[in-house]
Amino acid sequence: MNSRLSRVGAWLHARAENLLVAMLATMFAAFILQIVFRYVINLPIGWTHEISVILWLWIVLFGTAFVVRDSEEIRFDILYGAASDKWRRVMVVISAAALVVLFTISLPAVIDYITFMKVQKTAYLKIRFDWLFSIYGIFAVAMIVRQLWLGYRAIWGSAPEAFDPTKAGSGV
Repeated sequence: MNSRLSRVGAWLHARAENLLVAMLATMFAAFILQIVFRYVINLPIGWTHEISVILWLWIVLFGTAFVVRDSEEIRFDILYGAASDKWRRVMVVISAAALVVLFTISLPAVIDYITFMKVQKTAYLKIRFDWLFSIYGIFAVAMIVRQLWLGYRAIWGSAPEAFDPTKAGSGV
């Protein structure tokens, strides 16, 4: 069952990466189009800026929620790398617990704000703001689940790996 679950997880991760690439390509195309219209044709258009901002918001939050692995997250590497396995576990549990508490406390207000924003739309594309900001609610729930999993693994699973600067890369 675990190997099947791993395959499904890997497939979903790959599709999330594909969606992220599509969003980035669309944002880039809108950006180039904006430059061409503004500086070549001398006819500024606003919807390209709007779509670029919207996609940037979605790229950052969607990517962090579903594509970026824990090992690719930013840490205070000086302290974390110098710590023993036991202390790395303690650091992971403390940070996971703090993030779960903070995201959980903020979640009702986040959902309330997102649902409140249905009354406004974007200037050019007329997209409701609740649809645009819904990614933050998804991000918050994904972070709660991720941190619960990391805390669980740190307590009952294997110790988090120490950072090895010789294996550092761009995530590719």
